[in-house]
Amino acid sequence: MIEIVKNRRTIRKYLQKDISSDLLNDLLETSFRASTMGGMQLYSVIVTRDTEMKEKLSPAHFNQPMVKGAPVVLTFCADFHRFTKWCEQRKAVPGYNNLMSFMNAAMDTLLVAQTFCTLAEEAGLGICYLGTTTYNPQMIIDVLQLPELVFPVTTVTVGYPDGIPAQVDRLPVEAAVHTERYHDYTEADIDRLYAYKESLPENKQFIEENNKETLAQVFTDVRYTKKDNEFMSENLLKVLRQQGFI
Repeated sequence: MIEIVKNRRTIRKYLQKDISSDLLNDLLETSFRASTMGGMQLYSVIVTRDTEMKEKLSPAHFNQPMVKGAPVVLTFCADFHRFTKWCEQRKAVPGYNNLMSFMNAAMDTLLVAQTFCTLAEEAGLGICYLGTTTYNPQMIIDVLQLPELVFPVTTVTVGYPDGIPAQVDRLPVEAAVHTERYHDYTEADIDRLYAYKESLPENKQFIEENNKETLAQVFTDVRYTKKDNEFMSENLLKVLRQQGFI
């Protein structure tokens, strides 16, 4: 398992080979053994195989080809709807229409999603997380008909890999591990920790293509801008209100 995780790649292109229901269900059932808040299992997973449904989901993910190309698309949702209904049917008064409950359900959901992905990769499948899920939650809610207190947190495309891409770089372990307390970074630390990332030819190409001076400027000025983040933050809050979490 350690070697599988060390050597993992994000797979964006898949063979036209179906994933059996038995395998998929086994992976999902096993992933549900992941840690969960109070044993409540505050998540639901929408399995999409139908071509027409993938077509409907695709615009929410900026028409990334993985959505239509993967045999299976999984939308992992924070779900307090099911637990709330159970409470109401058992003469209990639920109080989960708040931000703390969303955070608990979102953490449950991501724990299950990552457990599924690790199991899927061990089984020879490839996966790709789609960060676009929380960019366009309303579109996904409409397509999948998600009720109140259900919110899409992440989407994972799954299939048998069509080729093995190069592995993406990671910062050294010392960049993210702090002993006993948080140790802030000096300028020398930042230079050292980001040196390898900045030296990669593909990252130097990003700088040139975007007419920037540094790789950091590619992130702040092009890929993840303040303007876009503020717009999506407002939209996220709007849809969280609509779904009853705040």
